[in-house]
Amino acid sequence: MTALAPLAVGQTKRVPVGLELYSVRDELMKDEIATVRAVAKMGYEVVEFYAPYFNWTTEHAKEIRKVLDDLGIKCHSTHNNANYFDDGNLAKTIELNQIIGSTYPIMASAPRMANVDGWKQLGERMTKVSERLKPLGMATGFHNHQTEWSSPEGPRPMDVLAANTPKEFVLQFDVGTCVQAGADPIAWINANPGRIKSVHCKDWGAGQGADRGYRTLFGEGDSPWKAIFEAAEAVGGVEYYLIEQEGSRFGSLETAEKCLATYKGMRG
Repeated sequence: MTALAPLAVGQTKRVPVGLELYSVRDELMKDEIATVRAVAKMGYEVVEFYAPYFNWTTEHAKEIRKVLDDLGIKCHSTHNNANYFDDGNLAKTIELNQIIGSTYPIMASAPRMANVDGWKQLGERMTKVSERLKPLGMATGFHNHQTEWSSPEGPRPMDVLAANTPKEFVLQFDVGTCVQAGADPIAWINANPGRIKSVHCKDWGAGQGADRGYRTLFGEGDSPWKAIFEAAEAVGGVEYYLIEQEGSRFGSLETAEKCLATYKGMRG
């Protein structure tokens, strides 16, 4: 593979890079705090906790916050199951996110939708969540998967969701799933200025083999990263990047370290 040249992006600010902790889920389940420390030691500046965090007590959330503060890293967002936004769960979601410093509780994936109307209804539901969060200095959003990039009956689900949510609703962009679905990542960013607050830097590699698909290491797949970074920073309003890896030929911590090294090589 040809080495990637550093990007010459005219950045107006330095964008921090983090890790979606699903990437190291095996280690996280064994020892949560040790894993966060290991990730920080690699040089990651941000972490994103995913669904199991909802089982924390407030005392444990405070312990996690102290660890983050001691390490000098941030948690800007969390990944949440759809029911975490239900009336009976939203208060806990808000409380845990506030404790750890997260201002963006993101819906990680949507319930199965039968048609476009279902996506419109999801937009209405998440608009109500947005209205509740806004006075708290928080916002919610949605993390895409490949299924949202096409529709046999008309508009794509992602376009429907974007059109039926307020501008502060974050369109957390998972790049690999967009590329796998054959959609244009640059067109998506340009069509939604200021709403791509975070990007999941997950790659996709076409072809057969154990190291292709979503097991392709970041930077070794088909995603046009240089153009993605440029668009995200010039138009998308990106505030931080998150490496995400489904798995690879290496252990999860080694994979996270290799991906960060590639990212830093790209960014100069």
